[in-house]
Amino acid sequence: MPDKTGIGLKVEHYRDVLEGRPDLGFFEVHPENYMLGGGPRLTTLEAVRSNYPLSLHGVGASLGSYDPVDPDHLARLKALVDRFDPFVVSEHLSWSRYQDHFLADLLPLPLTTAALAAMTANVNRMQEALGRTILVENPSTYLEFANADMTEPDFLRALVKATGCGLLLDVNNIHVCAMNHGFDPIGYLDAIPGDAVGEIHLAGHSIDQYGERDIRIDTHGTPINDDVWALYEQAIIRIGPKPTLIERDDNLPPFADLLAEAKQAEHVMASLVQGTNNASVAG
Repeated sequence: MPDKTGIGLKVEHYRDVLEGRPDLGFFEVHPENYMLGGGPRLTTLEAVRSNYPLSLHGVGASLGSYDPVDPDHLARLKALVDRFDPFVVSEHLSWSRYQDHFLADLLPLPLTTAALAAMTANVNRMQEALGRTILVENPSTYLEFANADMTEPDFLRALVKATGCGLLLDVNNIHVCAMNHGFDPIGYLDAIPGDAVGEIHLAGHSIDQYGERDIRIDTHGTPINDDVWALYEQAIIRIGPKPTLIERDDNLPPFADLLAEAKQAEHVMASLVQGTNNASVAG
């Protein structure tokens, strides 16, 4: 589904999806919300899956922890994957667990060889447990570690090479980090292994002030802004059309607003593909 778009499935929009049958390529959910023995939430997800492909976007595996991935978490995720056969399973370049302590956040990794080794081991464990390749998403960050052995694109490239995993490219996260840390987002796009990208995320962010500095915060609570749309165009130019998700987790608008953003992403992909085809014909 290279040029299809999807929306994150929310309880508030179940009726819009089931009764309206919107023209979308897929829906995405956090599997942790559906690791249940039964009940109406799973029944609804089955009804959605009967009409649309699903993407499972995990937030609880803590792949960046030095501890191995929780085997119980992997077993419950495997049961969900087997039941719903998602076209994508993804997780984050982050950690949220230390021994038996779980933190309700996606915390950044130091970009070191030791962190890469821990992340590699856990990605391999997860892929072996699921029997499939997963995608790993680039994070949004607000501080940089004092010591790093490599850049984030280098870290992701090494992770892909070591594990065979793919990448989930969050364009909003690239923009947020570029503005917070002062790097060139286009250079970031040029440095990642584009052929490893299996899905793209688009979302909104807010701007807070820290002293006299503006800090971009990845809130998923606002419409996608023009700078992120422009960066998305550059991403599609470089890596081609990819399944693209509209993420909205806070300040949920009417479903029609999210559908409009999904259609805008489809239009961007179609226009750039058509422009490339026209240029090839003219040449």
